[in-house]
Amino acid sequence: MIFRPCIDIHNGKVKQIVGSSLRDEGDFAKENFVSDKSAASYAGLYKRYGLTGGHVIMLNGRDSEYRKATEDMAYEALGAYPGGLMAGGGIGDDNAASFLDAGASHVIVTSYVFSGGVINMDNLSALVRAVGSGRIVLDLSCKRTDEGYMVTTDRWQKMTRVKVDANLFDRLGKYCDGFLVHAVDAEGKASGIDEELTGILAGADRPVCYAGGISSLDDIARIKKAGKGRVDFTVGSKLDIFGGNLSIEEIIECTR
Repeated sequence: MIFRPCIDIHNGKVKQIVGSSLRDEGDFAKENFVSDKSAASYAGLYKRYGLTGGHVIMLNGRDSEYRKATEDMAYEALGAYPGGLMAGGGIGDDNAASFLDAGASHVIVTSYVFSGGVINMDNLSALVRAVGSGRIVLDLSCKRTDEGYMVTTDRWQKMTRVKVDANLFDRLGKYCDGFLVHAVDAEGKASGIDEELTGILAGADRPVCYAGGISSLDDIARIKKAGKGRVDFTVGSKLDIFGGNLSIEEIIECTR
């Protein structure tokens, strides 16, 4: 189990938000924290701590008036820590290589692959041709429904008909190097983890990172137990560097 740090960028600023509040209309999000520091400064901090496999997520759509400012900040972060961070948000086969060239270890992709509510195999194959499966992480961020956990797209605003389970891991594993999964209902609320989802993620045959609701070291211990030590994690709003009271140094120490 590895701690993977995060940098979320929205409207050209590093933020922590309530994931389920994000809306393209008006580029709105309920904010938990807005930093006066650049994404590059956080990338430099993670580099000094020796943390790898973190992710930079661009939370503005490609047609947003803030997209360029958000992208520019992401590129700066990738340049500050080459090979140490992944890049996600609005990525497809046409721009994935530019983020890898800028220093990303991988690109994280959701909406381009899960378009129209299903897995678009043409798009997934085009992405693999563009950058190779070894540089792709598929984002399976999801919401709980009566039918199970269903993948969401378009910055967690649209529900697909794709269920997160062992069959999905088996189907997609050969096209990627890992998975990132936000528990959307818990994201940004620091109200505890989704243990059921964490248990499902333990069945993935690729590295998988869980995000959503972590508020204490006890939550991290619960991830380790439910995920059988196979599920990595990231912490957002509760982290002291994002205005919370959970020490990044304590987290690093408890997972070392």
